[in-house]
Amino acid sequence: MSMPTSAKVITFICTFDRDRSKAFYGGTLGFQLIHEDDSAAVFNLNGITLRVSEAPDFKPADHTVLGWDVADITATVKTLRSKGVTFNFYDGFVQDDIGIWTVPGGATRIAWFDDPDGNVLSLTQF
Repeated sequence: MSMPTSAKVITFICTFDRDRSKAFYGGTLGFQLIHEDDSAAVFNLNGITLRVSEAPDFKPADHTVLGWDVADITATVKTLRSKGVTFNFYDGFVQDDIGIWTVPGGATRIAWFDDPDGNVLSLTQF
């Protein structure tokens, strides 16, 4: 049996501190908390479900674990910076002064930032 094509995607993020993550994903990023139980705080990410679960022993990955396709990356970065989000700068990537990298040979632009637990998140404009 294969996966039903009508199945909806659910993504997961681990946290050390659920309340801090709820404030970040709900307050700073502005996503709606749709459910909470002993296992997770659950957000609606524009039709995709995000479960934020406490996992005291997890180690954040050093790569992007969740990202968003945005229409205007410059405006989105500036809005998030005004809310206290710090964007990551990486050696070997030529990023502009607000942290946006333009992929060589194309028009795709990407900016990275961390959630409060060090999970790397990104914005992409194609």
